[in-house]
Amino acid sequence: MSPPRTHERWDACLAALQAHGRLPSVVAGVLVGGDLVWTGAVGGSLDDRYRIGSITKTITAVAVLQARDEGLLSLDDPIGSVIPETGCRDVTVRQLLAHTGGLQSEPVGSWWERSPGVDFSTLVAANDDSGALSGPGDFHYSNLGFALLGEAVARLHGAAWWDVVSQHVLAPLGLHHTSYDDAAPAAQGWSVDHFAGTLTPEPHQDTRAMAPAGQLWSTVADLSTFAVFLADGHPDVLSRESVAEMVEPTSATYGLGTWLLEVPELPGRRLVGHPGSMPGFQASLFVDRETRDGVVVLASSTTGLDTDTVPGLLLGDRELAPLDPWVPTEQVPAGVRDLLGLWFWGNSAVDVRWHNEQLHLRSLARHRLTDVFELGEAGIVGTWGYHRGERLRVHRRRDRTVSHLECATFVYTRTPYDPAVPVPGGHPS
Repeated sequence: MSPPRTHERWDACLAALQAHGRLPSVVAGVLVGGDLVWTGAVGGSLDDRYRIGSITKTITAVAVLQARDEGLLSLDDPIGSVIPETGCRDVTVRQLLAHTGGLQSEPVGSWWERSPGVDFSTLVAANDDSGALSGPGDFHYSNLGFALLGEAVARLHGAAWWDVVSQHVLAPLGLHHTSYDDAAPAAQGWSVDHFAGTLTPEPHQDTRAMAPAGQLWSTVADLSTFAVFLADGHPDVLSRESVAEMVEPTSATYGLGTWLLEVPELPGRRLVGHPGSMPGFQASLFVDRETRDGVVVLASSTTGLDTDTVPGLLLGDRELAPLDPWVPTEQVPAGVRDLLGLWFWGNSAVDVRWHNEQLHLRSLARHRLTDVFELGEAGIVGTWGYHRGERLRVHRRRDRTVSHLECATFVYTRTPYDPAVPVPGGHPS
């Protein structure tokens, strides 16, 4: 039986997502029967725009289907009929929408998500199809393919891609808080240092020609409206029949610009929508077209949110163990700064990180926390786990660099079985 749908449970779920994922901020909403019945925020504001990454692709796909319904193109037209200068001119519009055109995943050049964008002529000149993986057929996710689709939409309407989607998709749906860039109020995107827990600001680049693949920013309220549209259609945007065409499987997990999700906690139900990520941000939007139940989650972190499991957590019976809220580190104490990182007990890898003003040891083999230490007047002393009450001793070389760590005969070295360090001891239960 599914757990009761209560605000208290959803609040607890969101708090668990923040703590487990080390998310600087996370906001969310739950739809039941097409109504937004709950929203929540941890460390952020529901009024802020978050970058939605590849959910942008679904909006681009809607504009493509609109153009098809208006008779401006056929889905089986080669993209070269609209963009003759592209090297993959024989790949069809349908194949680009389905990621089955054989294109490489990313454009040639520097990492486009973190680099200043280029205009379309520069993009198409650098990508002459020499990077194609194979002929059309199998699913292979391609950001480059959606740049081509966005340019096709622009040329068919004689306007910029953003002007087309804002006027023909966003405005009729009432998505007035969805923007091209980080217009205030907007969240800052962050990268969380794996070991220190400190924050590094991520760039909010204008991706220009690649914008149709992942540029847009939005809110929980706007994306909840868009989720209802994916369930019902809209007479001024796309009919329910055309939306249904978008969510028909073209491969195991994809339709035409839509992600298809089977959720173990919701047997027999298929959700549609899209996950999204850009530097500093992750997003998840999924809806059940039959029940009109759905979820929207937006986070301001490059990693830490499992976008495919969010629907099961908020709509099903999946649970996350409660944890204390995660707080970003402002400064790592000097006494532990050079202890962070990867260590080995024999051959067993151990992740040592600074977390909520404590030193955490995690077994990488067992994927779990094993010990917690606190820094005090008595040194670094265990407060939880096998080493509770024991002192973690730091052995340094003459130049003051750390040679190894030792706790109750357990010896941790930077390389497995370091010959310069005494043989590791200790036997965990």
